[in-house]
Amino acid sequence: MQRLRVRFCRGEEIKFISHLDIIRLWQRALLRAGMPLAYSEGFSPHPRISLAVPLAVGITSEAELMDVFLARPVSPHSFVAAVSRQLPPGVHITQAHQIAPDLPSLQSQVRQAEYKVEAETEKGEQDMASALDSFLSLEQLPWQHKRDTGTRSYDLRALVDDLWLIDCSPAGCAIGMRLRCDSTGSGRPEQVAAALGLSRHPRSIHRTRLIMATS
Repeated sequence: MQRLRVRFCRGEEIKFISHLDIIRLWQRALLRAGMPLAYSEGFSPHPRISLAVPLAVGITSEAELMDVFLARPVSPHSFVAAVSRQLPPGVHITQAHQIAPDLPSLQSQVRQAEYKVEAETEKGEQDMASALDSFLSLEQLPWQHKRDTGTRSYDLRALVDDLWLIDCSPAGCAIGMRLRCDSTGSGRPEQVAAALGLSRHPRSIHRTRLIMATS
C-alpha cells in the first residue's frame, strides 16, 4: 500500500463548498483519473482519503493537505498529472510526495494554522499595531460562540499563538494570524478579528500555512 501526501490550493471559485462536498469532489476526481484507491474495511467500504483541518466555508487557502492511500504504487508526478486533469477550477495541486503508510493520521499531526485576514477598518497602522499588542498581552479572553447546538464558552486567547500586521492602507488592514489547531481547540480568524475591534466581517480570509508536529 502507498500513502501520498498532497498539498493543494482552494480558490475563490469553490470557497463556499462545504467540507463534505470537497471530499466528494476529490473522490470523483481520483476515480475519474483511474487512481487505484485503497478502501476501508467493513460493511460500507469507502476510499481511504483524509483532509487536514476542515476549512470553513468562505475561506480560501494555499496550504490544504490531504492523504491518499493507494492499493498499488503510483509515482507522485503521474498522480499529479492525471488527477489535475479531473479537477474543477478553483482546485489546484501544488505538490505530492510519498510518506510512510504507518505514520499517525494527518489530522493528529497538525498543530497550528496561519491565515492572512483582510478587513475594513478606520484604524490606522499605529492603532492597529497597538490593538494586536494589547491582545497578545492578555492572559485570558473569555469568549462565547453561538452554534446551532447552543452557545460555547471558551478562552479565545489560548487559541492565538501570534498576530502580526502585514500592511495597512485607507482601504483597510491585512493581519497575519497563527492560531492553534489541535485536539485542545481551533482558533477562528473571524472571531479573533472581532476581538481586535474590527466590527465588520473580514473582507477575505486566506489560509497560508498548516504547521505540523514534525515541522
